[in-house]
Amino acid sequence: MKSYSLSNVAGPVVLRGAVDLSTQRRGTNAHLIAHIGEIGARKLYLPLAYKSLLRYCMSELGLKRAEALARIRVARVARRLPLIFEALADNRLNMTAVILLNPYWSKTTVDELIAAAAYKDKPEIQQLIADRFPKLDVPSQVIELPARPVPGTSAAVCPDSLTSPVSPEPPRTPAPQVEPLSSSSFSVQYTMSREAYDTLCYVQQLLGHELPSGDIAQVMEQALDALAEKLEKRKFAATAKPRSGRPSKNPRHIPAGVKRQVWERDGGQCTFHSDTGRRCDAREQLEYDHILEVARGGEATVDNIRLRCRPHNQFTAEQTFGQEFMDEKRRAAKAAKARASDVVPWLRALGVRPEDARKAAERCASIGDASLEERVKLALRHCGPRGTTYTPASAG
Repeated sequence: MKSYSLSNVAGPVVLRGAVDLSTQRRGTNAHLIAHIGEIGARKLYLPLAYKSLLRYCMSELGLKRAEALARIRVARVARRLPLIFEALADNRLNMTAVILLNPYWSKTTVDELIAAAAYKDKPEIQQLIADRFPKLDVPSQVIELPARPVPGTSAAVCPDSLTSPVSPEPPRTPAPQVEPLSSSSFSVQYTMSREAYDTLCYVQQLLGHELPSGDIAQVMEQALDALAEKLEKRKFAATAKPRSGRPSKNPRHIPAGVKRQVWERDGGQCTFHSDTGRRCDAREQLEYDHILEVARGGEATVDNIRLRCRPHNQFTAEQTFGQEFMDEKRRAAKAAKARASDVVPWLRALGVRPEDARKAAERCASIGDASLEERVKLALRHCGPRGTTYTPASAG
C-alpha cells in the first residue's frame, strides 16, 4: 500500500514533485480528452454495449456526469482545432475557457484566442468575451418591484420624466428539481403552466368523491399510473384482454401479441451484448428489431424480434448493410420527414387530430415528386372513415 505521508521528504523534493505531478496531470487530461474524442467519433462505445459516449465515460472511466460532459464538449472542439490540445497540456487553457469560448472558435481565430485567453480564469475569460464580442446594451427601463412597505411612509412613485418603462423579459423559469427525502420519498418541484393548473383543478373536481382532500401528490400518482398504462399500450400493446390480431400485408408490421411477448421476454431493455457479455442497460429509445432482416426474408415472430435501443439498432444495421448504405437510408428518411411536415398544418386546419395528421402525413411522404396538394389529398384518404375520400377545395 502506498504511503501518502511526506513528512520525511525534503522540502525541495516535495515542491519539485508537486510541479511534476501537476504537469503530468495536465498532459494526462489532454490525452484523456483526445481519447474520448476519438472514441466518440468512431463510436467505439457501441460494441461495448453502451448506448452513448456519456454512459461509457461514467461507467468505464469513472467520471462524474459533469466531468464527462465537460470533457466530451472540449473533445469535440479540440478535434476540430488540434491546437487546443496543446494549450490544455501546457496549462495555457483550461476546460472552462474552451467551453466558454466555444461559440467563437474557428480556424482563423484559434491562434489569436488561445494567446488572448492564456492563463486566464473564468471571470477574465468572460471579460475577454465581452471586450472582443460585445453584445447590445440592455434597454433602459424602470421596473416596479414588489417591496415591503415601511410603516409611516408611502410608496415611491417614479416621475413621468423618467425613461419610459420597457416591458421586462419574462423571468427565467427555474429548472425542475427532484430531491430524495428518504429511501421511499422524493420532493419534486417544477413550474406549471396555466393550462396544466386548470387541468389539475379539473381532475381534483372529478376525483371529489374518491379523493375529497384533493391531495396533489395522490392526484399526480394516479395521473402517472394512467399515463404509464396508456404509453405501455402504445409502446408494446399491453392489455389485460389480448385479442388475436389481423394479418397485415406490410412485412414490417409487428403484431400486438408479438410486441407484448417480446417486451416481457426482454424485460423492456436493450438486448445488445458486448463480446465480454455486458448487456446494454438502455431502457429508453427502444425499438423492435428483426434478427433476420425483412430484406432477407425475416418475419415478425417472437423468435425473430428483439428489443434494441436506437443507437445499437443502427449499429447492427451498419454492420450488416454497411455505413454508406445506412447513411443514405437516413438521409432519405430525413427528407421524407421534411416532406411530411408541410402536410400536417393543412390536415390540422381541416380538423384532423395531431397524432392522426402525423401518421397520415408519413404515409404520403414517400411520394417525392407529388405536389403538396396531391400529398394532402392522399393523406386525407388515410384520415377519413373507411371507404370515404376527402378532397380539400384547395391545398396550395
